[in-house]
Amino acid sequence: MATRLLLARHGQTEWHAENRYAGSSEVALTAEGLHQAEALAGYARDAKPTALFCSPQQRAIRTMEPTATALGMTPTIVEGLRESHFGIAEGRTREELRETDPVALERFLANPVDGAFPGSEPPAEVAARGVAALREVAAAADGGTALVVAHNTLLRLVLCAMLGIPLRTYRTVFPRVDNVALTELRIDGGNTALLRFNTPVNARY
Repeated sequence: MATRLLLARHGQTEWHAENRYAGSSEVALTAEGLHQAEALAGYARDAKPTALFCSPQQRAIRTMEPTATALGMTPTIVEGLRESHFGIAEGRTREELRETDPVALERFLANPVDGAFPGSEPPAEVAARGVAALREVAAAADGGTALVVAHNTLLRLVLCAMLGIPLRTYRTVFPRVDNVALTELRIDGGNTALLRFNTPVNARY
């Protein structure tokens, strides 16, 4: 039986305005991020997922909290859904990197997999653990609908891996995942279908 995965990125954080690489850092949601979390809860009331899962990082947990409260459900924390660690880029902006590590930045922009930032978690490993995590989520949801809150880079790498798209293109094929926007997958055994990508939570079909 096919399982639906509704994948959402966490709400806006305090580093969004400065466009800093958050990665494994713990960064609080802004007032807008908290509002986005409430919007996700409003969507979930209508969508009625049968299970909730989220990354262990606080920005994801805080985004999921209004949904869990609204539905009277307890989300399952999945370690494999945490965001990639960005090595020397962690907590820094692209402008700061251009001043201090221009060669590393240009390598990353040219090929974010082979040219991943020094000290970062290898993107192939991020993709592998993310895929494994979503396969576990699909198995646990067992034909139902799982709402999952995770992260921008993790989700893009996982989408590439599950859909047969070269990982090195994740930044161009999927330029970004917006905060609390929804991406829907259908998992049926070993088959994965992308049903929608980066859809605002207030969109209606």
